[in-house]
Amino acid sequence: MARSDSAPHFTSMEPDSDELLSTRQARKRRQALILRNYEKQRRRNLLAKPGVHRFVLVLDHLKAGFNVPKIFRSAEAFGAREVHLVDIGPFDPSPAKGAFRKVPARFHDRFEQAHAALASKGYHFYALTPSPESEPIHRIRFPEKSAFILGHEERGLSFDPADWPGILPVHIPQFGEVESLNVSVAASIVMYEYIRQHHA
Repeated sequence: MARSDSAPHFTSMEPDSDELLSTRQARKRRQALILRNYEKQRRRNLLAKPGVHRFVLVLDHLKAGFNVPKIFRSAEAFGAREVHLVDIGPFDPSPAKGAFRKVPARFHDRFEQAHAALASKGYHFYALTPSPESEPIHRIRFPEKSAFILGHEERGLSFDPADWPGILPVHIPQFGEVESLNVSVAASIVMYEYIRQHHA
């Protein structure tokens, strides 16, 4: 058998420039489609009617990603009056399953704007935070006009509740070792607790 002195041939697993270009183009097309869908649903949101309950959610600088539309879906299910978005950019509305166009959305650049708008309507404010000074949600009797504030998934609230005496810090009791709940899960739990209290 003849011996070959040539080096073995390996096929490169690295994508070539055409494949990279194709991937980038596909990503850009997807982003453009998401943006068009977001803008379309946001226009439809102008016709949304307030939910049957008078509580609202304030999403304080959340990532413009998966959690925001999931919160809209739960807000619609629990009959939220409105959802206030503070400094949140465009997001893919698909996970909301149509709820983004059904729950009135109010957009603000800063938390102070959302607070002023709701305070003028007589809302009481509750900030979900794991701080030691916070009260567990089942020990609070939430008034009819309650505004639940949920902060950024990693950085938390954009403000210190201690600087806002009218905002009561609250938490959802946990018994495991994880540090916190997913923000969309936390939103659902606090909305359920409000409904439980007002329909008991």
